[in-house]
Order: sequence, then C-alpha cells, then structure tokens
Amino acid sequence: MNILILMVDQLTGTLFPDGPADWLHLPNLKRLAERSTRFANAYCASPLCAPSRGAFMSGQLPSTTGIYDNAAEFRSDVPTFAHHLRRRGYQTCMSGKMHFVGPDQLHGLESRLTTDIYPADFGWTPDYRKPGERIDWWYHNMGSVTGAGVAEITNQMEYDDEVAFLACQKLYDLARGHDERPWCLMASFTHPHDPYVARRKYWDLYEDCEHLMPRVPALPYEAQDPHSRRIFDANDWRNYELTDEMIARARRAYFANLSYLDDKVGEILQVLEDTRQEAAILFTSDHGDMLGERGLWYKMSFYEGSSRVPLMLSAPGLEPGLVETPVSLLDVCPTLAELAGADMSEVLPWADGESLLPLARGADRKTPVMMEYAAEASITPLICLREGRWKYTACRADPEQLFDLEADPDERRDLAADPGHVPVLNHFRELAERWDLDRFDADVRASQARRLVVYDALRNGRYYPWDYQPLRDASERYMRNHMDLNVLETAQRFPRGE
Repeated sequence: MNILILMVDQLTGTLFPDGPADWLHLPNLKRLAERSTRFANAYCASPLCAPSRGAFMSGQLPSTTGIYDNAAEFRSDVPTFAHHLRRRGYQTCMSGKMHFVGPDQLHGLESRLTTDIYPADFGWTPDYRKPGERIDWWYHNMGSVTGAGVAEITNQMEYDDEVAFLACQKLYDLARGHDERPWCLMASFTHPHDPYVARRKYWDLYEDCEHLMPRVPALPYEAQDPHSRRIFDANDWRNYELTDEMIARARRAYFANLSYLDDKVGEILQVLEDTRQEAAILFTSDHGDMLGERGLWYKMSFYEGSSRVPLMLSAPGLEPGLVETPVSLLDVCPTLAELAGADMSEVLPWADGESLLPLARGADRKTPVMMEYAAEASITPLICLREGRWKYTACRADPEQLFDLEADPDERRDLAADPGHVPVLNHFRELAERWDLDRFDADVRASQARRLVVYDALRNGRYYPWDYQPLRDASERYMRNHMDLNVLETAQRFPRGE
C-alpha cells in the first residue's frame, strides 16, 4: 500500500469537529474527510514544532527521545516510521518542513525534495537557569497579530509553493514506474503558522465570516494560570496593544491560509488521481493555535486550541466515519507500520503510541493520551493526560488542573480544587506516576547546558551548517548524451500508449 502524508503547521483541531467546519472554504479537505476516518479528539505529543514532529515520526514522547524544544537534536538512533517502512521495502520521500535538529536531516527518509524552513542547529535553545529570560531574536512576539493582513508573496508562501510543486513532480515521477517499490511520500507545509498574512484571493473568501472573534474573551493577566502568564511574558505582550480589529484581521488571515493550503492539497490529490495511483492518505498538523482564545496566541499550551490537531485517515479497508475517542500523534508511527505490514516489535517496549486501526474498526483504546512540554515559556517540564471526558495537567511549579471537556469544552472551569472530583484527580495522579518529573527536569537542564556550549563554540570560526541541501543533479535530468533519446521519451511518459 502506498502512503501519502499531508501535514500542515499550527492548525488547530478545534476547527475540525468532524472534518473541516462547515463555514471554512476547504472543498478538497472536505472531500477527503468524506472518505476518511476522522479523529475528532486528536492531540499532539507536545505543543511545539520539533518535539511534536519528533514524536509524530517516532511514536515516542519528548522525554524518551530528548527532543524537548525547537533546538534539541533528533538523534540518528531513534527509529521513525520512515525507518520501519524502508525495512519493509518502501521508498520514502518528503517535500517540506519537519524541523529536524542536528546533522541527520533524513531520519529514515530516502530523499528530501526541499530544504527545511527553520534552522537545524542549537541556536533556539531555551535556558532553565534563567527563568523569565526573553530571547527577542527568536521568541514569538505579538507582531504577527498587529501586522496581520494581505500580501501576494511571503517567506512562507514561497516555501509552500515549492513544497506543493515538488510533491506533485514526485508523484508524476513515481507514476512512471522506474521504481517498483511501494512508496511513502510526505508533503509538509508551514502554513497556517503565523505570520498571519494571506493572498488576497483567499482573504476575500472570509469578508463576511462570523468567526473572526474568539469564543472565549481575553482574561486579565492576573486571572490566567501560571503557565499562561509565562506564555504572555515570553510573547512580550506588554509592548503591544491589541485591538478587536487586529484580532479579527489575524484570524481572517489564518482562515484564508487554510484555503490556500486546501488548494495545495487539491493539487497533490489531483495528480494522484490523474496518475491512477492508489494510496492511503493521512492528513494532520503538528500542533494547534490558540487564535486569541482566552487572550492566548500561537501554541506552547495544553489548552484545546494549542494541543488539539486535525487527524484524518483514508485507507483501503477502513470505513469512513467519526471516532471521538481521544488519540495522539504518537499513534501515527505504529499506524503507518501496521498499514505497511512493517514489524515494530524490536522497539515496542519504548513506543508511547498505539495503532489507530483497531480503534477505527470499533475497538477500545488501551492507553490515555499523553502530552509533555519543556520548552520556552516553561521553567520545568509540564505533563498532560487526556482520557475520556477528562483532561489533567501537572507541573512541579504550578497547581494541577482538571477539566471536564464534555461539560466544559472551552475549559472555563478548573475542577482541580473541587472536593467532588478527588477520585478523578487521584486516578490521574496514579497515571502520572509514569513520569519522574525530577528526573525529567534534570535531563532537560543537562541537555540545554550541553547545547548552549556546543552552539557557542560552533558559531566561532568557520561555521558548517546542518541545514539540508537538496540534491538535484542537473546532468541526470531531462536529456543528456549518455542517454538514449528514444528510450528516455518513452520511459518518461505516463500513461504510455494513449
């Protein structure tokens, strides 16, 4: 079975209650949803890019892999679904972003068609030894909200235009049949990640949108929980004055960029159809975006807007339908391995996810959904558990939180101090014993200290970048004199004989 993975960046799952919300202009994703198993309550393993993507690729939590933040190395000895599929005989390829940090920029992929959009070195390392420190040159600020609007080209549009084009070219190449192996192709986009800037044709789709203001109004800084206050501080909120117009503009551009992505997804799916190739198709995001709910923006939080992601899977043998049981991006690796018939038994003792296929066919889930956060805006690791209707968070520095998401989907009422919920709290405290938070904190601090020394040293003198350099050998493309033109023209045509 061929496998096509469509991944986006910072798309909140709250907009995908059962596929895309009706009011979103996403015709291609809506058609995909109609033939997919749709997981309404899917969560990232960590609400930040690199930790989440490492967990997505490996099926292991950041505390297992050591990918704590956006500058933590993804070690080469961590098996990913790309490794499992290659052992099974697959060719594996990616066009786009994955935010791998370190010298290994493949992690089981046989080829990459683009470079990454973000740096691969240790420059974005936070430092727990300096709580409250704000590193202006790479930390988020509120400029993405105050500067939201329209443009016809941006850094991110340039990137995603290339991602889609090269993914389509690869699908054409796969159809030509020069390699008989099954394939796994991933197209990974950077939108709708901020800055909130969209092309006019997509911006105009949302002129009369009724969803341009958050459902939950901004809370005063003093009324926020401790971690949310740290996020506000990290985002430099005191130096910006947000107006309702700015908020509406930012959300409108975000929705517009979803429609931009929908066109890109449509291009890829059209090539798949035109070349008569069949594939299982998985669509997801690495984490969400708070989009102004509670006054919070971007990610780094366990609240639904930040931690919940869309997840849809279309595959032979899976009936389309809605699954409301909470699931995790940690489940993607074992799911793809099962789809491909790949053996993960040698690493299962260290896997933190479980295959989604039994759940999609009506079985019960075996484990709760687990999340962690140990990057900027934290001062010690935070953990979160989602099981059934409940969400529980814990941190050595902060009070526990407990939310009943069935009765309170907007997480307005923290039940952790309610005596009537002590049995539920005790249940989650027992589940949370799987973490040694003291050890977790010590491991993060040691990793940060090592990386800060290495980065400081490597930026002195000659600098050798780890950023991926796409390989395109022009002497092997199109027609060259070591080729037979008659053979070439026939071999590069698909379909042939029509």
